Amino acid sequence: MIEEGLKAHAAAGSGIIPYWRKPMNREGLICFWDFQEEAGQERVSSGSYNYRLQEVNGPIARVEEGVFGPHAVRLDFGQWFRIPRSECPALNLHGADAQVTVVAWIKWNRSNFIRCEAIAGMWDETRAKRQYCLFINLRIWDSAEQVCGHVSSIGGPTPGYKYCMDAAIGATAITPEAWQCVAFTYDGTYARAYLDGRLDERETFNPYRYEGGLFDGGTDGADFTVGAVDRSGEPGNFFTGLLGGLAVYNRALSPEEIAQLAR
Repeated sequence: MIEEGLKAHAAAGSGIIPYWRKPMNREGLICFWDFQEEAGQERVSSGSYNYRLQEVNGPIARVEEGVFGPHAVRLDFGQWFRIPRSECPALNLHGADAQVTVVAWIKWNRSNFIRCEAIAGMWDETRAKRQYCLFINLRIWDSAEQVCGHVSSIGGPTPGYKYCMDAAIGATAITPEAWQCVAFTYDGTYARAYLDGRLDERETFNPYRYEGGLFDGGTDGADFTVGAVDRSGEPGNFFTGLLGGLAVYNRALSPEEIAQLAR
């Protein structure tokens, strides 16, 4: 859907989709990053808060290909962004009534190294401080290469398992080297995974029933990270590819709203 929009708009004389303000026009927006800054700079969000994504293993390249402007960032293996927890309190969504939506516009570079890849969230596996995170290619419950919305009310592994197994997981594989909109919502009862604005339904797993809210990690909980999470004592689950936009909301957007963002 995004590729079609880019081509159509380019034919009309511009390479930029003319909907850059749409993520801003949704109630509950915490942060929106359009990734127009040069490599080596902090990426600063618009929205209710101007939070600054710090490069890790940078500089992280800016490329001449974008969704919300002429540029996007290219995350190579081992690169990621972070905001220390103390510097982004509004992204610390937790509690029994917590809701969240994470939306990202990505162009995935599938490498030969098969792994799950983290897009964005507060998700620290090493210290059992999981809260929420948008993934692709999670590779649990017979899945591979789909959109996944991970949630946890306890921080640690799902009881009876080595890892957290609670996630909405779609049915459709991500298309490599194509712009796509990936998203998940959590409304306190169900997590839902979306691909290109469509609820990617999968029996049992999307929507995924999960009551109990989101874990409260306290003052020493997870940082907000983009492109990786803390796992097995070190950063991992690296996303590789282009990131053209990222939005986080403090409520579960409706299916209609997700569809509008994807268009």
